[in-house]
Amino acid sequence: MGTNTNTEHDDTRSTGTTQETKPDRAQAAPYVNTVAAVAIAPSGVGEELSEYVAQAIAVIRDSGLPQETNAMFTNIEGNLDDVLAVVRDATMKLVSQGCRTGVTLKLDIRPGFTGQITRKPQLVDEILGRR
Repeated sequence: MGTNTNTEHDDTRSTGTTQETKPDRAQAAPYVNTVAAVAIAPSGVGEELSEYVAQAIAVIRDSGLPQETNAMFTNIEGNLDDVLAVVRDATMKLVSQGCRTGVTLKLDIRPGFTGQITRKPQLVDEILGRR
């Protein structure tokens, strides 16, 4: 048997005497629309968290994914892998400062749909308007 010499970022794996190349994740994975509600906040930094929360939200906004922030959560829409990567990056913004960081995450994964971050509230308004 060959020795597996993979590193964390290596896209090849040893299988006996031959090497196989794994497909590029971006090419292999289908688009899976996801709407996420995320709250990211540090613990143990005092009573006022706004400065820290704003740093996490800045990472989300800089991602280019559709997003909106309300009093409790930031909603993000995009491909599942992209949404999860943005949540990780926003979390790491606080972790890299040594903060113990809590993440509350809710996902609505709905293949075949897009634009749900705006369409869902519109649909509720339409239903309420008919009453």
